[in-house]
Amino acid sequence: MYAKNLARILGLLCQNSDVSYSTPQELEQRFESLRRYDRLPRGRERREEKLSGKHIAAAVFGLVPTHPGWAGHVAIILEGLRPVGGTEASFFMAETLSDVIAALLADDGARKEFIRMTLTMAETGMNSHGGAEVMYRRNGEKQRVYFVPKEAVSLISPGREVDFDPDRDRMNAPTLRELSFTQEFFRRLARECALAERFPAPPDGDGSEYDSEEAEQERYRKLGVRNGSRYLHVGVDNQVTWPKEEKLITFDRYQLVLMPKTNENVQSAHIDLTANRLDERGAMTVINRFLSVMAWCDDNFAIAQHGWSGNPVPVPVSKRDLAFTTAYDYIIDRKIPDSEEARRALALYREARNAQQNEFVSYAVLNYYKIIEIRYPGKEAARKWFLTNLETLRSKSKRDDDISRFLAICGSEPPHKYIHDSCRIAVAHAGKHSTSDPDDALEIVRLHTAARVMHRLARRFIEQEFAVSDVMYSGD
Repeated sequence: MYAKNLARILGLLCQNSDVSYSTPQELEQRFESLRRYDRLPRGRERREEKLSGKHIAAAVFGLVPTHPGWAGHVAIILEGLRPVGGTEASFFMAETLSDVIAALLADDGARKEFIRMTLTMAETGMNSHGGAEVMYRRNGEKQRVYFVPKEAVSLISPGREVDFDPDRDRMNAPTLRELSFTQEFFRRLARECALAERFPAPPDGDGSEYDSEEAEQERYRKLGVRNGSRYLHVGVDNQVTWPKEEKLITFDRYQLVLMPKTNENVQSAHIDLTANRLDERGAMTVINRFLSVMAWCDDNFAIAQHGWSGNPVPVPVSKRDLAFTTAYDYIIDRKIPDSEEARRALALYREARNAQQNEFVSYAVLNYYKIIEIRYPGKEAARKWFLTNLETLRSKSKRDDDISRFLAICGSEPPHKYIHDSCRIAVAHAGKHSTSDPDDALEIVRLHTAARVMHRLARRFIEQEFAVSDVMYSGD
């Protein structure tokens, strides 16, 4: 049995499973996903490789997800499910769900005893997906064996099948989709496999199913993707020169992939942590260095935004769709503060929040500090205010992670002194005692940590010193 022939057979077997038919293109997508996850032979050169029982089982599992692109991922999960109660309680001593299908394809006796297999990819435990039920006859009586993820160690131990309740122990999702395979499905599939063995024939089609796979491989080759690659992806908001199409570039001794803006994605920079021998923070620093050079060359802005790491290939970064507050009845009753100091404090607060939300963390730290300076100018006065109010904030928020992280970066230095020397002076000056580098990923993390605490202190200051209400309809 060849992969292309199996796709045709599965398509025919699934024709009457719903009011709408599965299209050949959908089956091709499922099989392409299975190849990407190494559940089927990859590459045109392996087109005439005969499928094993595990290959065929993976193809069957690949029919379960509603989205064809998830077929390979789902196959990996389902093929490893284990029987509740262990192999002694399983169908024909099958150790895994994949072994159940192998037995049904190879053993006529197993097919005669088999009644139905029902599969689901719903959440069957906390952050755990996948489950199955196999119904069969033993000595003329109907029996059921349930399959669960291998991580459910307590359920796969001998004897657990006795008190196992599928409604209580198996389902965690309030809704679930299931796909069932009958005795007739496996009878006809086993017959097709036997005919293919007795009367060998070349694979169906001309091999065009590998065209998109080969195009993707060529694309990844041009982008420098290799086995073991692990990418950091960072969205970029900028007006500097950027390539029209995705491109692999060399920057200093590093290689970066740049992707253009589309209707769904922002411009982005990607770096292979493995190939460039960098950790995430080192890679983030390299991307910042690149953006700084480009900002200088083009005399324009380049802002590193959100991102993540872990994918084996470069992945486009989606545009941010930030949530915002709306109201059905928009009630506003506010006045401009009479106090010039209060007006200035609110202006600085807005500037600080804008900067903090748009990655200008140095500017955010400086503006939060400047709010305090409105009433407490000078080093000693400001330090004294921070000392008193930090203690109050810490006592009211003993389990606050932001404060704990901030105190950790302060180390042995008093927090009120740290805010002045290592935050305010560090970002406002560039002398020999101020070495803050906004490209350095470690420095960015440090300043973000400080900014979160200074943000809360600034709100406390405005509320206490100027009695500015934060209620939209307060009438102030």
